Amino acid sequence: MMNDFKSFDSKESLVEELSLNIIKLLKEAIIKNGRASLLVSGGNTPKALFQKLSTMDFPWEQVTISLVDDRWLPSSHKDSNELLIKENLLKNKASKAKFVGMYIENKTAFESDTQCSNLYKEKVYPFDVIILGMGNDSHTASLFPNNKKLERAYDLENKNLCISIKPETAPYERMSLTLRGILSAKNIILHIEGEEKLKVYKKALNSNDIFETPISAVLNNQDKKIEVYHT
Repeated sequence: MMNDFKSFDSKESLVEELSLNIIKLLKEAIIKNGRASLLVSGGNTPKALFQKLSTMDFPWEQVTISLVDDRWLPSSHKDSNELLIKENLLKNKASKAKFVGMYIENKTAFESDTQCSNLYKEKVYPFDVIILGMGNDSHTASLFPNNKKLERAYDLENKNLCISIKPETAPYERMSLTLRGILSAKNIILHIEGEEKLKVYKKALNSNDIFETPISAVLNNQDKKIEVYHT
């Protein structure tokens, strides 16, 4: 299935259109189910988007916001995605939204796959909108190239929505959605910035090696249409 690629001349115009699209998709979910879920990624790229969303007039109390992945750190740690979301999205009008994080105190990530999955199944699932990012190495969520856990993460028979991973090329243990979890979302959006990321994206579109280029496992899935926003 062809992906829907949208390119913008400025970060501001991308944020404006993407935020309106997210609100539209959440509204559709609320009309249908009385609730909606939005799962987001960390990093610097989505900060302006989060800040814009936080100011938008919307029944946020009917929305559950959660994470695509996180470093296995207390939410007070500067490298925690949960902290990033709380400081940039869960404020202003969006402070009324519910939030479900991944981190579980006093447990390692590797002890927590099932508990995290059960929490997401109970509090977040079904997934209405997922906003993915992508690294220059083509990782998405915390699915890093050539990681020994990728086979398990890609196994669509794996009932867990979450999987613990320790990247060899980045710090900290992590928890990530599995491929099954990502692909279960009704709407999947990839948000990328810059020429380097555009090159990585184009390379991934032409790659069949999902272990070398993990984002390819999402982009090239025949059953899902991915919206791609680039500036």
